Order: sequence, then structure tokens, then C-alpha cells
Amino acid sequence: MLIRKMISNELEFVRNLRIKSYEEYKDLVSEEHWSALKGTLTSDQDLNPGVEIFVMENEDKIVGSVALFPAKLEAYEWTSNTIDYPEIRMLAVEPTACEQGIGKSLIQHCIHQTMIKGYSHIGLHTADFMKNAILLYTKMGFERVPQLDFEPANDGVIVKGFRLNI
Repeated sequence: MLIRKMISNELEFVRNLRIKSYEEYKDLVSEEHWSALKGTLTSDQDLNPGVEIFVMENEDKIVGSVALFPAKLEAYEWTSNTIDYPEIRMLAVEPTACEQGIGKSLIQHCIHQTMIKGYSHIGLHTADFMKNAILLYTKMGFERVPQLDFEPANDGVIVKGFRLNI
């Protein structure tokens, strides 16, 4: 398997992969929350300057992707918080390729890229309904940063901030 930067003509495929990957959560949240999440997964925020999108290929097929947002970029439209370190966003794995370490490898790649840039932290956000993601992140050493939490759809679902010291 190979991790590389996404090529611009792959953007639509990557955005569709995100939706496909996150559809398992559709029935776990309100319609408004799903709409907000889906909007985030397909928004042009990943085209902001400094955002890097990485894909994992297996046998010439993209089986995963992740966006690494630069420090101090307002990554979410629901909060004006900016953080002083890069943030992992929109981690997606082809549902038929789960449990193969793809997500973990993409996260490790983002951590490595962040270290190369000289940062001592990397962050991310997720919600409790993404239980496997939270388990993965905490196993990798990410710790909660409650002051970065936000509620995007006013439906009681809190998107929780996490950070890793690297």
C-alpha cells in the first residue's frame, strides 16, 4: 500500500469515498446533524491554502483518504476557534477495506508530516457516535481537549477536540 498526495482530478472520488465511509453513522444522528456532517465532507474547505489531502492506494485503487489542515486555519464553520497546530480531518476508509490498518497508517502519515513541519502537537475532532474512531485515536495517544468542543447542529451531539503531543 502507498500513501501519497491526492491528485486534483481525484477530489470528487475522495469526497464520495468520505460520504460512503461515514454513511454508517447516518442513522445514529439527527437528520440535521447528518446534513451538517455530509456538508463538511463535501465542502470546499479542503481546498483552502495549506490543506493537504493524502490518499492510500492498494493495487491502484484509493482505499482511504485524510485531510491535514494547517495550523491557525479556521477548519469548521461552527466555531471560530483556531489552533496553533495542524489538524487531521475527514479520515475515510473504504468500508470493504476496514480493519486493515488503513486509518491508522493515514493518521501516522499526518503525524509524520506535522513533525517534519516542526510542530509539537497535532489535533482532530470526532464525536461519541464514532466509537471505533475514538478507540483508535485514544490507542494512538490522543488526549481530550474539551475547550475545543463544539455542537454543530444544536442537537446535543458534541464534536470533541483531541490532541497528540508529538
